[in-house]
Amino acid sequence: MALQSMTGFARREGTSGRSRWAWELRSVNGKGLDVRLRLPPGLERLETDVRKLIADRFSRGNLQVGLSLSVEESRVEVVVNQEALAAVLALRDQLAGIVDPAPLRLDSLMAVRGLVEFKEAEEGEEVLAARDADIISGLEEALGDLSDMRGREGRALGQILLGQVATIEALTAVVEQDPSRSPREIAVRLAAQVATLLDGSSGLDRDRLHAEAALLATRADLREEIDRLKAHVAAARDLLSKGGPVGRKLDFLAQEFNRESNTICSKSNTAAVTAAGIELKVVIDQFREQVQNLE
Repeated sequence: MALQSMTGFARREGTSGRSRWAWELRSVNGKGLDVRLRLPPGLERLETDVRKLIADRFSRGNLQVGLSLSVEESRVEVVVNQEALAAVLALRDQLAGIVDPAPLRLDSLMAVRGLVEFKEAEEGEEVLAARDADIISGLEEALGDLSDMRGREGRALGQILLGQVATIEALTAVVEQDPSRSPREIAVRLAAQVATLLDGSSGLDRDRLHAEAALLATRADLREEIDRLKAHVAAARDLLSKGGPVGRKLDFLAQEFNRESNTICSKSNTAAVTAAGIELKVVIDQFREQVQNLE
């Protein structure tokens, strides 16, 4: 499964009978899947299906999903108020011997308020069902377009992240291969420090001082941090190669990367290792920023 970014845009429009519809989808970063849906009045019945289609396709991202609907060709139908018409005819018969019995004209009937009403023709159930099906089909196509765009963004992000992982690996190797980490260099440096302390004070216990020096040397060793960084590098590459919704896992790895780089900087006793540790922190921050864009 390919990596996916959480940013994208898609639009699909079409017609169904006399109706024209258009879907517009926007997606940005989010901790989870948050869908803000806007449907025209009268189409609320589609909400359940729409939300299910989105959830089936995506697992993270803030999505704004809007549907617009318009009728391209107006069709008017005439509705006659039968009760009002019957009342008018009854009144004519009742007043037949009093007023002019001339036949009623159409224009006279049209002038009677509430007798005749003109309104937009309503579609039948079959027509509405077909329109709904076309609208849902259009949404599926729009979701596909959005997924494709998020996939293209994801592939580009994947290459950036792999480059940053390679940099982390290279800086880890710099720390590991620094001459100051060799047993001989550590022994020489500690011996010099112990000699300086002993020369400055005759009251120090030589054996106790050597024991403390050995303990400090153990605490300052970076072997565990280096091994963990190597393991995290391997895990990051594995996740990036598998793809899918791995953003949360990579974010966790970014935190672990940062933890090890902090420890390296705090334990460092040479300028070269400190510089490599600082560069590690910079690259790891960049890595984490990019990871925030992944699903």
